[in-house]
Amino acid sequence: MPIEIVLNGETRIAPDGQTVLGLLEQLELDPARVAVELDRRILKQPQWAETVLRPGAEVEVVQFVGGG
Repeated sequence: MPIEIVLNGETRIAPDGQTVLGLLEQLELDPARVAVELDRRILKQPQWAETVLRPGAEVEVVQFVGGG
C-alpha cells in the first residue's frame, strides 16, 4: 500500500517499504552528488539503503552542482 511522504516541501506518494536509496534511484539522482535530510536530521550515505521511509516522513534532498 502506498504511503505519503514530503519531499522537498511537496507531498509525494511512495511505495510502502521504500528506502531512501530506492527513492534516490526512482528520482534518477546520483547518490554521490546529493545530501539527504530525513525528519530534520542529516542521514549519512551508509544508512540510505537500510532506512525505510515511514508515512509522513519529511525528506530533503540537496544536489551538489559543480561549476567555477
